[in-house]
Amino acid sequence: MKFVLASLAAASANEFHTIADLVNNANATWTAEAPKNRFGSIEDVKTVCGTFMPGDKEYNDDRSDIPEYEFEADMAMDDSIDWRTKSTCKVVSKIRDQSSCGSCWAFGSTETFEDRRCIATGQDVEFSTEDTAGCCKGFECGMSMGCNGGQPTAALKWMAKTGVVTGGDYFDMGSGSSCKPYDLKPCAHHVPPTAKYPACPSSEYSVKCDKKCSESGYSKSYESDKVHEGKVSSLNSVAAMQAALQKGPISVAFTVYADFPTYKSGVYKHTTGSALGGHAVEMIGYGTDPTGGDYWLVKNSWNEEWGDGGCFKIVRGTNECGIEGQASSIDF
Repeated sequence: MKFVLASLAAASANEFHTIADLVNNANATWTAEAPKNRFGSIEDVKTVCGTFMPGDKEYNDDRSDIPEYEFEADMAMDDSIDWRTKSTCKVVSKIRDQSSCGSCWAFGSTETFEDRRCIATGQDVEFSTEDTAGCCKGFECGMSMGCNGGQPTAALKWMAKTGVVTGGDYFDMGSGSSCKPYDLKPCAHHVPPTAKYPACPSSEYSVKCDKKCSESGYSKSYESDKVHEGKVSSLNSVAAMQAALQKGPISVAFTVYADFPTYKSGVYKHTTGSALGGHAVEMIGYGTDPTGGDYWLVKNSWNEEWGDGGCFKIVRGTNECGIEGQASSIDF
């Protein structure tokens, strides 16, 4: 049995190495590397691709009640933006880990909510991806289904209307510093475990809606901790996305292809491999690379050991992988 598992692991590792070699030999605008501490197989990546995209039977991104983002066509825009350095908000630079759960839609939206709110108000508060993933569901949340996928724009609408409580990550549990930290432990997904990312438990990957704070030492009740603020807008063009980014990060979704998990640096452009699913993330800036050209700067939720410190750059202006087709923001 151990020999069979070892053989499967080796086959999975070779799959990523093959993809990385193809990218690195293709004169691409980005550099690839087989992921060391995040994924063991392409099937493992599919688990965390939890955003419904146009064409999916579950897709239900109703924007009929969301206004388009308003901006002056001739407004001044920065040539480049990186909110990790432009802002003093600690929440902007924090890289989270959704664990082995298709809750990316809750991460990208909650991070957009907390980061834009901090930039607008100066309140450096982390909000609960656990609350969003577990309680934003059904008709009021685009039929989102926790670890089984959801809609980031619908989640932003839910936060503005119903509200979201405070909450950090797994390592904040027991500190009493927030209402509901994320209780799925970051771990090694089918790859050799480390001290920081131990082996994943087998029965952990689900979330539920408990309308009470999980931290007994927290000073507020679940109801009093809820923050429901903001005006959600739809970003229907590259210009609108850049305009919204002048005030803070935005929520986006895109299609993940088999080569994307091997991203290490540079400006990503789909080079090889088939589609694995939809993924929601937070866009934190943009710029121009001498080699790769215009790019979007994006924060992922696969921990800081993946990619370029947990982030990646992707081609800007051509709707690469559909990333310019599902963008939204929230203003406070």
